[in-house]
Amino acid sequence: MASQVFYRKFRSQTLAELVGQPHVTQTLLNALKNGNISHAYLFCGPRGTGKTSTARILAKAINCLTNNGKGEPCNTCEMCRAIMEDRAMDVIEIDAASNRSIDDIRDLREKVNYAPTQARRKVYIIDE
Repeated sequence: MASQVFYRKFRSQTLAELVGQPHVTQTLLNALKNGNISHAYLFCGPRGTGKTSTARILAKAINCLTNNGKGEPCNTCEMCRAIMEDRAMDVIEIDAASNRSIDDIRDLREKVNYAPTQARRKVYIIDE
């Protein structure tokens, strides 16, 4: 069994599990329930406040097969499991600190033009 970093092993899997961010979770839940998902979200704050976890939960909620993108992710459907196991082709997590050259940006711009292959929506999580 491969070892995992502590924060990945115990990462929140639903918006209800996020601690200390009730204003963020309520805003996102309202947007999901109303179907008013924006094309981009900017999560900012100090290290360890749940920015990437929130982005991954939002990606699951948008693409969940059981809730139809209208609430918390179920974490049991094929798409939720694929996102949790980092094997979803349409949820791309990019480390901006190491992908900052002009060629990296051109590659990203080229990939954005393609429609999602498996998920309802394609999600890019640009970290740092």
